[in-house]
Amino acid sequence: MIEQLIEYDKELFIYLNGLGNVFWDAFWLTYTAKLHWIPFYALLGYLMYKKLNSKMFVLTLVTIALMITFTDQITNLFKHGFERFRPCHEDGVAEVMRLVRSSCGGLYGYFSGHSSNSMSLAIFVGLILRSKHKFILPLLIVWSILMGYSRIYVGAHYPLDVVSGLIFGGLSGFMFYKLDKYLQSRFKLR
Repeated sequence: MIEQLIEYDKELFIYLNGLGNVFWDAFWLTYTAKLHWIPFYALLGYLMYKKLNSKMFVLTLVTIALMITFTDQITNLFKHGFERFRPCHEDGVAEVMRLVRSSCGGLYGYFSGHSSNSMSLAIFVGLILRSKHKFILPLLIVWSILMGYSRIYVGAHYPLDVVSGLIFGGLSGFMFYKLDKYLQSRFKLR
């Protein structure tokens, strides 16, 4: 059963990755690069600052830092625990895929850190801001899903790596959102 799922995952990867073309390569390379999103993160930070007072904003930033650290470290545990090769390191896949970047990253790819981190941030920030900005949660979820797709496009991850990362990130984001709400209620009492 697992072997069949992995085989379907490889076939889906080859299909999705093969849909790319040189016209879209620069767009998806830019989209997948974390540094290009710094202005976007600053905008989200500004929106949260406007919603929260200074003390609560700092507390929320600390919670976000803990969430990203947690999500990133669990992702690395999975990568080194499962030891599933990235597509570009997999015999039979590497020869037929499009590798859009100069390299595809480390040896192992299950599950995608870009997917887990972006979805945790999307859920966390989206839930905080949804009362003031009605469409922000769905927009952030779409942004995160596209981040996951970018990893398939550039050849760094299989679809199952991405979906698993998105699910874990969503759970992580929700858990840390609840933690942030709890901490905020505790600090407001003081």
